[in-house]
Amino acid sequence: MTCPVPKEQQPLNEYIELKEAFFYRWAQQTRSQYLRVLSLMWLGFTVILSPVAMSFESPSRHLWQFLCVASISGSIALILPVLLLLSGWSHVKQRLDSAKIFYEESGWYDGQTWEKPEADLVKDRLLVAYEIKPVMTRLQKTLLGIIGFLILGFGTLNIFG
Repeated sequence: MTCPVPKEQQPLNEYIELKEAFFYRWAQQTRSQYLRVLSLMWLGFTVILSPVAMSFESPSRHLWQFLCVASISGSIALILPVLLLLSGWSHVKQRLDSAKIFYEESGWYDGQTWEKPEADLVKDRLLVAYEIKPVMTRLQKTLLGIIGFLILGFGTLNIFG
C-alpha cells in the first residue's frame, strides 16, 4: 500500500528536515560543539540583557551582584531556545513513534489519518530510540542544568547581596 501522506508531512521527511535545519541541528552535534554553542548563546543573552541587570545593580558599586543578575538573566533567556528545540524534537518523536499519522491533504479542514504498516513503524521506532531519544535526553539535561545554574545564581546573590 502506498503512503497517502504528502511528502512534507511524512514523519521520516519531517525528521530529515528537522535535523538539517540550522537551529535544530546543533542539538545533535558532538558534546563539545553543543556546549560551545550553548555557552555562546548564554554569553550573548547575558551581554544583551546586561542593561536590564544594570537597572537592578550598579556595576561600578556592586560588581559581583551585577554579574550574578546578568548571568541569571542570560540563563533565563537561554531556557527559551532550549524549550523550542525540545518542542521540535518532541513533535517529530511523537510522529515517528505513532502507529497512526494525522495529515492534511490540502488544508486544515480536510484532515485524514493513515495507519503505518508494521515494517515502517518498526523502522521509525528504531530511529526514535537511537537518534531522537539521545537528543531529547541531552536537551532535558540541559534544562535541568540551567535550572541548577539559576538556583546557584539566586543562592549566590542572596549570600553576597
